[in-house]
Amino acid sequence: MTAVISSTGLWTPEQSISNEELVEGFNAYVDKWNTENAVAIEAGELEALTYSNAAFIEKASGIKSRFVISKDPILNPDIMAPRIPARSNEDPSILAEIAAHAAKQALEAAGRKAEDVGAVIVACSNLQRGYPAVAVEVQSILGTSGFAFDMNVACSSATFGIETARGLIAGGQAKSVLVVNPEICTAHLNFKDRDAHFIFGDVATAILVEHIDVAPKAHWEIIGSKLITQFSNNIRNNFGFLNHTAPEDDGMQGERGRKGLTDKLFVQNGRSVFKEVVPMVAKLINEECETHGIDPNNLKRMWLHQANLNMNVLIAKKVLGKDVEIEQAPVVLDEYANTSSAGSIIAFHKYSDDFAEGETGLICSFGAGYSAGAIFVKRVA
Repeated sequence: MTAVISSTGLWTPEQSISNEELVEGFNAYVDKWNTENAVAIEAGELEALTYSNAAFIEKASGIKSRFVISKDPILNPDIMAPRIPARSNEDPSILAEIAAHAAKQALEAAGRKAEDVGAVIVACSNLQRGYPAVAVEVQSILGTSGFAFDMNVACSSATFGIETARGLIAGGQAKSVLVVNPEICTAHLNFKDRDAHFIFGDVATAILVEHIDVAPKAHWEIIGSKLITQFSNNIRNNFGFLNHTAPEDDGMQGERGRKGLTDKLFVQNGRSVFKEVVPMVAKLINEECETHGIDPNNLKRMWLHQANLNMNVLIAKKVLGKDVEIEQAPVVLDEYANTSSAGSIIAFHKYSDDFAEGETGLICSFGAGYSAGAIFVKRVA
């Protein structure tokens, strides 16, 4: 019951914020906050906030800009957050809307009709509601058949979604499965936090996974996969429905509170993540290459999760035992920033057209959980 990747889709917001724009807005906020709290700062009760720096952001992360759904409010020192108006229940939700845009592109690329799709999986880091499932709404918008459901494995949601789709196909539940990754990451980011305000952007991707019997002649055979998780608090977001039951927990105590950072938004211990995730992912890739008889050096390309350029460079070096050319591990985070589960799929979508029949590559994700997923693919034309 061979499952293959038939096509992908990508939806990108119209607006983008450069590092320079982001830093200008952040530094204006710093000036405003320091002025408003000048007495407490002078008394030693609060620490003055410090400026951000565009050059440092690029050096530390590789990020130069990010696409966003809501630009002006993020740059406004009185707001410092995206503003996405609530919609009527009769209107498409924004997450379903952008997911459908990417899904339609994937369907068109494969020459597939929506009604031919038997399942839809919305796999992303942040779902805007508990129920009904966003995936069922996407199913309704597109007009697909069968069933739909949501899943969340943070930044690894796309690779876990691909493997889940492969399992549904193997089990006979569907022959065509759409995995969509709508990521409005700016909504869970604290833009008042100097250490994190530059990390995320917004986007939506889609992957059409199909039984080989119905797939187009040109496709990607899934020749191996591996999923792993390991619990860690080093990347965490405590927002959820139980927040309503604990009004005493405003998430604003101590030093984090003074900086405006709440644990209901993205929180990360970046140094520990780097130290622990890099070897975990490199080991995963090397072990799976050995399992499937693949020489890592024969991988034409590794489409890695787009969180941090330095992480990707080190992972690639550990896998291949040498410095890697950018063509072997392409980067999109310079333009898109970290888009959580969508990052590796953007890289795959943009940098896979030059593959000849029989050439192999790796789609790899890693992130909160910890979670990591490796999908090995071979081009069939």
